[in-house]
Amino acid sequence: MNMQIQAGMKAASGKSKDGLERSIGLFGAVAYGVGTIVGAGVYALIGPGVANAGNAVWLAFVIAAVIASFTGLCYAKLSSIYPTAGAEYDYVGQATKSKFLAFVVGWLVILSAIISVAAVALGFGGYLQAITGVPGPLFAIGLIMVMSAVNFMGIKESLVANIVLTIIEVAGVVIIIFLGAGSLGTVDYLETPNGLDGIMAAVGVIFFAFIGFEGLVKIGEETKDPARTIPRALILSMIISTTLYVLAALSVVSLLPHQELAGSSAALADAAEAAGGAQVGLAMSMIALISTANTVLILLIATSRIAYGMSKRSALPVFLSRVHPREKTPHFAIAVSMALAILFCAFGDIKFVANMANYTIFIVFLAVDSALLLLWRRNVVKGRWFVVPAILGVASSLVMLTQFDLVVTVLSLAVTALGALAYRLISPQLRSGLVRT
Repeated sequence: MNMQIQAGMKAASGKSKDGLERSIGLFGAVAYGVGTIVGAGVYALIGPGVANAGNAVWLAFVIAAVIASFTGLCYAKLSSIYPTAGAEYDYVGQATKSKFLAFVVGWLVILSAIISVAAVALGFGGYLQAITGVPGPLFAIGLIMVMSAVNFMGIKESLVANIVLTIIEVAGVVIIIFLGAGSLGTVDYLETPNGLDGIMAAVGVIFFAFIGFEGLVKIGEETKDPARTIPRALILSMIISTTLYVLAALSVVSLLPHQELAGSSAALADAAEAAGGAQVGLAMSMIALISTANTVLILLIATSRIAYGMSKRSALPVFLSRVHPREKTPHFAIAVSMALAILFCAFGDIKFVANMANYTIFIVFLAVDSALLLLWRRNVVKGRWFVVPAILGVASSLVMLTQFDLVVTVLSLAVTALGALAYRLISPQLRSGLVRT
């Protein structure tokens, strides 16, 4: 997720990429794509995934990857037509000619990022709770506050730092694969306590680990022959990331019975400790903490900058685009992002919070896939190869939206409705000058 967020920050700030050299080839694009996908989600969500799918959790990763690929191809096509900072906001706006629908989708993009902050922070807290015994949500809230303070002070993530941290994250996954290699084949990998329903429920949770793949389309203007390179890089990135996830899932359930892993907030550390002792487990926990803390920081930076950017684009109240005179950061946007992330963090259950993030992002994906089909029918989008993925993306998003429990569904629809209400409140402000025009 990390490098994708940095690209999103550039876009949200309104800085143009015009004139940049097209220097990224297929290899560079694939490396970037893997970096956008492999992140903190896998460290925090294998335990909840195992609770639903048992030893078949690897299959949930495969299904989640296939579903993500449908919409990923739509993003690739749309970004080649509308290479703009607005992304989903612009896709839906161009397809529907409705500022209202475009705003609601933009609202959900921001909201899903804020909820993701809470989910990843709860993952951080879960690993520390396993070490200290102190309730994880306390650590999660503390992390959000600390990283928001760092965000306020003007921290700028460099590409080198992102690469190093991505290497650490991937290294942790690779370590688990090697630790479990000797135990592969010792269990029934189709054993699941809840059947197909459990596997699909696991997909709903695990999909969070794939959020971020859409960031690959944001480097199109710096990629050689992007119309060919970006779709190929996206597919290859998904294959590589899914392979890592599947092998890690197989290794984890090979090292510990799924009954012991079910619901664990530190499943990779538990499996590492079972294979190599307490020191190895502690090392894996440290990797997970680095991964989750860094992801929280970058998500907070991105969320505040996206809100800042939407305010500058007249889509949110003007106060969100105000910049602190000394620190030169959007302090109101940072404060609002922090407060909302803490609010969702207070739910305390990482599975529940991750499901809310996934529900909102499935609505966004449904909107993006539908936008492509609408633009194709109006002959704005040329060609037919992407129509099938778009249709499958619409169908799979609709199916996945039925896989969440009633509370997640109701709360997610409620925050979506809040977006509609926010638009109605903001529209009069546009006319009165309270929102920048």
